[in-house]
Amino acid sequence: MSLGFSEIILILMVVLVLFGGKKIPELARGLGKAQAEYKKAKEAINKEVDSLKNEITDDENQ
Repeated sequence: MSLGFSEIILILMVVLVLFGGKKIPELARGLGKAQAEYKKAKEAINKEVDSLKNEITDDENQ
């Protein structure tokens, strides 16, 4: 199921009516901040996993 151009325009118009022109930039800013926090947390978890992998391989080699 794919959204066409007219469906996207309709959705954008409904969002504009529901939230108003002043609230949309605030919502977008909040989504951007949430995305940045998610990315930082994901990178921290990946670093922790890599650190634990290195620790395990170092212990196995000794």
